[in-house]
Amino acid sequence: MKLERPGDPSVFSDDVRAAAAELVARYPEGQSRSALLPMLHLVQSEQGYVSPDGIAFCADLLGLTKTQVAAVVTFYTMFKREPTGEYLVSVCTNTLCGLMGGDEIYESLSKSLGVRMNETTPDGAITLEHAECLAACDYAPVVTVNYEFFDNQSVESAQELVSVLRQGERPLPSRGAPLCSFREISRQIAGFADERPESLDAEATGTPTEIGVRLAVERGSTAPSYALSRENEAADGDASQTVEDDSREEGKA
Repeated sequence: MKLERPGDPSVFSDDVRAAAAELVARYPEGQSRSALLPMLHLVQSEQGYVSPDGIAFCADLLGLTKTQVAAVVTFYTMFKREPTGEYLVSVCTNTLCGLMGGDEIYESLSKSLGVRMNETTPDGAITLEHAECLAACDYAPVVTVNYEFFDNQSVESAQELVSVLRQGERPLPSRGAPLCSFREISRQIAGFADERPESLDAEATGTPTEIGVRLAVERGSTAPSYALSRENEAADGDASQTVEDDSREEGKA
């Protein structure tokens, strides 16, 4: 990560400071550094990336060094170190999605947009990245836009998706909340609710995800209860202790 300047925490408004204080208050007293991850998403929602200013801001409020904060920023890929476009387009290229067409989708978008990994189009609309896993193997290959899913994609459908985004339209994801900007989703990830009614009513899953549960219900299949297993272990432990105590008493007799 390049830090061209020390960073100025004073660039953030009183509203941002109040939001940061709210995040810190969610953690036990003396554990303020636990708020670092959500606070980084907060500053990213203000500037479109985690800038030297954002690093200095987090360090100042949490009593950390800027080096400690920068170490976290460079570890997690969701923290962007360069200005990000209105839409972060992520193409899954992990094993299943890659085999199903994810690699071709990424290369096609890269060529048509004229950008590579973590680069942004000149109009500031699209930042492209390939992702190692988007946790949606049942919908492979998948593309996300600001972390909302567009399932069962092809080169053609992905090209159409990017095209309408650059035209200023916001197509509905396959599932999940309607699209918002990268800055807006960063604020939500920081821990502030999306109050849009259509977001609250959105369906997050689909048939491929739920088919295992449906089949289990139809067949009467069940899995052992973790809680019940722990209770049985405790009961067995108590029984063993009782036998051991009885043996000791017999020995004394």
